[in-house]
Formats: sequence, structure tokens, C-alpha cells
Amino acid sequence: MKKRRNKLNLKLTFFVFLILFLSNVAIIAILVLLYLFGVINTWGAAPLVVGIIALGASLLVSTVGYGFFAMLFFRPLNELIAATKRVAAGDFTVQVKEMPASSHRAIHRGEINMLIRSFNEMTRELASVEMFRKDFISNFSHEFKTPILSIRGFARQLKRGNLTEEQKEEFTKIIADETEYLADMSANVLLLTKLENQKIVTDRKPFSLDEQLRDCMLLMETQWTDKSLEVEMALDAVTYTQNPELLSHVWKNLLSNAIKFTPVGGTIAVSCQKTETGVLVTVSDTGIGMSEETMAHMFEKFYQGDVSHASAGNGLGLSLAARVVELCGGEIRCESRPNEGTTFTVSLPD
Repeated sequence: MKKRRNKLNLKLTFFVFLILFLSNVAIIAILVLLYLFGVINTWGAAPLVVGIIALGASLLVSTVGYGFFAMLFFRPLNELIAATKRVAAGDFTVQVKEMPASSHRAIHRGEINMLIRSFNEMTRELASVEMFRKDFISNFSHEFKTPILSIRGFARQLKRGNLTEEQKEEFTKIIADETEYLADMSANVLLLTKLENQKIVTDRKPFSLDEQLRDCMLLMETQWTDKSLEVEMALDAVTYTQNPELLSHVWKNLLSNAIKFTPVGGTIAVSCQKTETGVLVTVSDTGIGMSEETMAHMFEKFYQGDVSHASAGNGLGLSLAARVVELCGGEIRCESRPNEGTTFTVSLPD
């Protein structure tokens, strides 16, 4: 980049020098022609006359040279300025065409094309961010609106009365579940938004990682016992230094998904082991697995592979887990096949 900038500065200096040189040559040529045609009788003519003629010739040549210079260098920059104004107005679809190889401005084509490519790459990134923002708002609105409508509908039914005790109990349970869903989604959105704007992890301290995994599994004991799932835990005693509250979100989401998508009588296996470079945690299940398409989008906000929404969830858990692992400097990987189960592997550095 520095070499290209120096090269462009050298070209600009050369053109300024060339314009000045041509101006002087033109002055001399005009004075010679005026002398040959008798306009100036002697070279000793009045200095004022010679000076006026020389000044006029210099202005003429300089103006023409500057016009050519401006067309040569500033026209593509003006196109970029106009495109930048469109971007400032919110149009992220604008793209500037690169200068062709046969362009008469080929003397600085390389530098300008490099600038154009950088501009086009910037607008593509901005367009991608804008599309992501719109998708996020659209998905959030949909996910938020659906339970609100459900709550309103069942609340109206309860208000009207004329319901059996069983119906009242059922409608009340639905309202409570939908309210819990909204509370969880709101909390996850707020936490994810905070983490996306966070660059470093604070409140790091040593804690027992294997004990944390056991506690997370015990918190969900009702869920996996209701489905008669077999739980296998192979946990090495590991003391790890990190923010324990943040990491607990990772394990809760992975375990919750494993329980949710594993059929009755299935198996969930959790392991934790110390490695030469850090810690390795795996969560495996014998559940329904995921297709390649689902795996390609599973870390996106609000994405749910279960398009029927038959399973409870808001599509934020894996996004949250992935962001926490990223902040901790680790990596999360997934292996899965339809009807063969899923294995998530989280590697955390020392």
C-alpha cells in the first residue's frame, strides 16, 4: 500500500512538473512566433508588453493543462465521491465500475481500481450487515408476536368464562408457558446483544469446570428423567480460569438441546478432559440429528431446524453458546447426521 501511494505521489509530481514545463515552452514558442510575424519588432520590446503576453500564454496553457489533469485524475474520484454520498444516504447496493485496461486514464488505473475495489467491498459488507439487521428485526418480531397473540387469545377465553375447570387449567398453563418463553427470549436477546458488543471477558476466576457440568445436568434432571434418558458423564477434575457464569450458558444450551432432540430411552454423554493446550468438553446424544442445511445455519440467530416449531425454543441458544466460546478464545464444532445423533465439541484454551 505504501509503495502504491508513493508511486501515485510520484505521478502527480511528474504531471505538475510537466504542466509547468509545457507552460514555459508555450511562452517561448508564442514569443518567437510574435517576433517572426512582426508583432514584436525587437526582443527589446517593452517589458510590460512581453510580460503581459507571457502571462497570458502561461494562463492559457496552465488552464488547458489543469483541465486535462483534472479529467485524468479527478473524474474517477468524483464518481467515488458521488457513490459515497449514496451510501451515506442509506443505499448500500451501489457499486462503482473499475476502469478498463484501455482507459485513457491508464496512467493511474491501478491505484484508482484498488480504491474502487475497496469501496465495493465495503458496500457489500454494509449491505450484508443491513440485510442481517432487517432479518433480525423480522425474526424477532415474528417470534415475539406469536406468543403474544396466543396469550391474548387464551386470556380472552378465560375472561369470557363458561369454561370447565380442565379448560381453565389448560389455558392458564399455556399462558404461563408462553410468558416463560417470552421472558427467556428477552433475556437471551439482551445477553446476546451485550456479548456481541463485548470484546473481552471480565470477572475471570478459577472454578471447578467438571462440577459446573454436573450442576447444569442436575438442573435439568426433571427433563431427562421424564424422557427416561440415560446420562453418561466422564469428567476429569478440571480447575479452569474463566467467567463461570458465561460458560454455564454454553453447557445449559448444549445439554438442553441434547435432551430436547433425543427420543425417549435415548442416551446423552458428557465428557470433560484436560489437554496440552486447554480443555475439551463434548456433549453427545442419540437424538434425531441434523441435516447439512441445518448445520450450515445452526449458529444464526432465531434459526430453528425444526420448521414446525414442535420443539420449544427460540433459536438463540446456539448463537449465544457460540459467541461465549468465541469470547473465551475457544472453538465450538459439531458433528451430526440425521437419525444418528449429534456431538458438540467445545475446546477452550488455557
